[in-house]
Amino acid sequence: MLAMVVVGYPVAAWVGSSIPQNADWAPPADGVDIMVETNGTHTSIIVPVVTDQKDWRETFPSASLPTPYGTPTHLAIGYGEREVFLNVPTWGDLEAATALRIATVGGDSLVRVSHYVRPAPSDYHRPLTISREQYARLIGAIESHLPETPAGEREILTGTYAEDAYYEALGEYTMGMTCNTWVGAQLAEAGIPMGLWTPMAGGVMKWIPAPAATQGS
Repeated sequence: MLAMVVVGYPVAAWVGSSIPQNADWAPPADGVDIMVETNGTHTSIIVPVVTDQKDWRETFPSASLPTPYGTPTHLAIGYGEREVFLNVPTWGDLEAATALRIATVGGDSLVRVSHYVRPAPSDYHRPLTISREQYARLIGAIESHLPETPAGEREILTGTYAEDAYYEALGEYTMGMTCNTWVGAQLAEAGIPMGLWTPMAGGVMKWIPAPAATQGS
């Protein structure tokens, strides 16, 4: 049974991430510049801190705080399991009992926010221009996963990365709704091309073109 899961899950992930959504999308001539980032395992959505459509400082108070690199211009918004985000700094620190619990029954979720100053495009930070209407949908999709809280009053939690902020989120983290599934679902909700089910980072990133300077390098 375990062998079937070990083999079957990656196969199902590859199949699910290959089923297209929003395949007829075309990038607008003008719009809002976002990014999709990956470290090879985890993906996040990078948005500008402030546009005329959205001031994320009202949603994530940490966006107002200075960093060692200056005032944040962009936020990377990701999703994950509470205990892992707060208490497991590396995969080597993940206890077998915690991994088994997540794999079988899941766990509470959090949103993690990283703070960037003018992030440069790369194969790991892939830029994407979306329409203003799509950005509005993306904002709504992300905020639908957060408990309602008065502007600026959401509690900032500290976790495994001291420079990041962690926030309470709605829903459960499961093997069906992983950090990457969440990112793919938010992008798809905004009308951006994405696979139907993207539990692994590669399943998300294969839909986001690398910057021209890195393609083929």
